Order: sequence, then structure tokens, then C-alpha cells
Amino acid sequence: MKKILFASTALIATAGMAAADINFSGYGRFGISYEENAGTPGTATLNGSSDTIIVHRFRMNIDGSAETDSGVRFSARVRLQADEQTSDTAPTSRGEAGAAGLNGARFSVEYEGLRVDVGNVAGAIDNMPGYYGEEIGLEYFVGQYSAANYSFLGYSSGGAGSNGVYVRYAMGDFAVAASYDQASSASGTSTTALVGDRWDIHAAYTFGNITAALGYGETDTTVKQDILVLTLGGSWGAFSGNLIVGDESVNAAGVADATTSDTFYGISGTYDVSSATSIGFTYGDGSGTGDRQQYGIGVNHDLGGGVSLRGGIGNSKTGAGTSTTRADFGARFNF
Repeated sequence: MKKILFASTALIATAGMAAADINFSGYGRFGISYEENAGTPGTATLNGSSDTIIVHRFRMNIDGSAETDSGVRFSARVRLQADEQTSDTAPTSRGEAGAAGLNGARFSVEYEGLRVDVGNVAGAIDNMPGYYGEEIGLEYFVGQYSAANYSFLGYSSGGAGSNGVYVRYAMGDFAVAASYDQASSASGTSTTALVGDRWDIHAAYTFGNITAALGYGETDTTVKQDILVLTLGGSWGAFSGNLIVGDESVNAAGVADATTSDTFYGISGTYDVSSATSIGFTYGDGSGTGDRQQYGIGVNHDLGGGVSLRGGIGNSKTGAGTSTTRADFGARFNF
């Protein structure tokens, strides 16, 4: 009787597990990173750290989903992530291992071309095709968007994130999306956070091998902040490229910031030198005296099985400040 009971219990448990749609996915990466004058303020000797450190990341997405008889799909995601520490909060802390933690949950409902996300969501600018372009290095440390300072609604990998809503509808080659979060913190480049309702929208259209997208974002703070951005991307044989140009108005402590309320622009691309190896580049800048200029070049070599070797070297400078060189190299594997 006990054997029958145990067998029945195991069968019920197995059936329940089979019915549940739970998926795990993510990646791991590790390598070495160099950042010029990374100990500032202070020196590497004073704070016990070094410009060169071991870097790593473990990221695992946990997705659960269910589908109604009429084809409406419900899903939720949380992310588990661990990174090394990138700054000195205490002597020798830079480069130390960090503990893994879960982020805020995102919930989704999908039916045909319509998708609605709630919770820790990526907004319409964050999801905009071509916004990020080709990011360089193992750690993606430079990008074409470097001079954009508007604080749009973005997905948080390591924190609770904003409690917002994102809606996207796609029909053929055309897609439109909008997002909203209430009483968000929108600091821009300021250290003083301003609170207000924030919403972003974008529309994208693909014609042939080219995708164009236009986005707009606005935060209703003491002095309204906004961003208007256009992206254009495509592929031609072994080469793929992206362009970004935009105009923004940001503010600090309720006053418009003339150093960063301006036009920004960037370009990036990738060229496949072989079936396994590609070279990427990126450049970003803006017309404001407080904008951040970045440029860099990187290499990605595919080893097969979801494993690749990656590395890059680049430069970053804010306004008339000192240029900083950064480089990294390491391995990444997807699972």
C-alpha cells in the first residue's frame, strides 16, 4: 500500500511539473578589465585598488508562463544576477565579488500582435530598435548613445525597477509602443533627483533590410524634461550599421541644464571578417559642453556552442574633462 501511495504521489508531482512552463536562460561572462584612473578620487596606491581588475557576471532569467484556451499568453520574469564591484566603497573593494540578488518582477500578457508588460518594465525608448546600436567590449562599456542624458524608463537587472506599464502593438513591418510610470525619479545628469510622471513612445517601420524608428519621452518635473530621438539601422552583406540622432531637454534641481540640453548623435557598426569573427566600432557625442564623448573598437570571436571570446578598447571624455581609456577581454557563454 505504501509503494502504491508513493508511486501515486510521484506521478501527481511529475504531472504538475510537466504542466508548468518554467524556463531558465541567461549567460555568464568573465575576464579582465582596465580602466584608467579608476581609483579617482584618490589613487590606486591610496585606496588599495588597481586600474586592472577581474570582472565577471552571472545572469539567469527565470520565466514562468501559461496560456488560455483562446490563445492569450500570460508570463512573468525575475532575474538573478551577480557582478563584481566596479568602484571603491571601502579600501580594496573595487573588483571584489558581489553577491547574487533578484530584481523586481515583470508581468506580461500577449495576444497576436499585442503585448502588455507591467512592473519592472523596459520602456518605449529602452525597447526602441537601434537605440543601443553596437556596444563594445565584454562589458559593453562604450556606446553610440553616450551623449544622451535624459533618464527614460528602463529595465532594472539588479534592483526593484520602476513600477510601470509598457504596451506594444506590431502589424507586419510596422510597430508602435508606449510606456508610463508614475512619480518616477528623473535626475538626468544631475545628482538631485526630480520626481514626476514619465511616459515614452516610439514607432518603428522596417522596409527591406533597413529599420527606422522615431521616439519621444517626457517627464513632468518642475521644469519639463523631454527627448526626441531618431534611429536608422540596416545590414548589407557582411556589414551592419546604426545611426542615432536626437534632441533633449534635461534639468537639475528644477533648473534647465544648458550644458546637456542639446543635440546628441552617434554611429556604430559591425563587419564580419569571417563566419566566426566580427569587428565592431562605435562613436557617440553631443553639442553640449557637458556631454560625454565615447568611441571604441571591439572584436567578437565565436567558438561555437554559445561560447565566444570578446574584447575591446575605447575612450571616454565628459565635456572638457580628461579622456579616460578603457579596455577589456574575456569569455562569454550563453545558456
